[in-house]
Amino acid sequence: MTCAIIDYNSGNLRSAEKSFQRMAAELDAGDVVVTSDPDLVARADRIVLPGVGAFADCRAGLNAYDGLFEAIEQAVLSRGVPFLGICVGMQMMATRGLEHGLDTAGFDWIKGEVVQLEPADPTLKIPHMGWNELVIDRPHPVLEGIASGDHAYFVHSYHFVTIDAEHRLAHVDYGGAVTAMVGRDNMVGTQFHPEKSQSTGLRLIGNFLKWTP
Repeated sequence: MTCAIIDYNSGNLRSAEKSFQRMAAELDAGDVVVTSDPDLVARADRIVLPGVGAFADCRAGLNAYDGLFEAIEQAVLSRGVPFLGICVGMQMMATRGLEHGLDTAGFDWIKGEVVQLEPADPTLKIPHMGWNELVIDRPHPVLEGIASGDHAYFVHSYHFVTIDAEHRLAHVDYGGAVTAMVGRDNMVGTQFHPEKSQSTGLRLIGNFLKWTP
């Protein structure tokens, strides 16, 4: 079994690669590869899409690799391959991103928009950066063993507002409810960085590697 972490020049993937390889070894869950090869992605058994920076830049970066997004979409939507989006990788699952005055099309896999964080408490800084307590909205196999109150690590200025409340799996309080995790069918996404979230993140990664939707 192969888990493909997509490399499209959106951030340093070393910490994600190490975390996934660690859990794959512990669980005997196959190989983890970092790749931008559409052919390898098309054959993968699981796909992880990280993302750091601006929504539009990440979307353009992904599109710059000929056939890469098409391979991801074919695997996820047609073959039902388990998919995990991380940070902007999660945000791109939305219908569109509204960042820096731009209206950028997302994958439209989960209906909703990525909008600027506007905490009700003006003393809270943007970006939302650091540890925050998860609030689990609904159970999910990838959240097994993770409870409300567990901490995860965030770095972001925009968040994903889903149209269907059922698609929000978890949130945090940052001057109001801020989406922390989304999901439907064979796809999930985290606004937080599991590879930086210590025991909570490693458990989520392990759950994803075992998940059979």
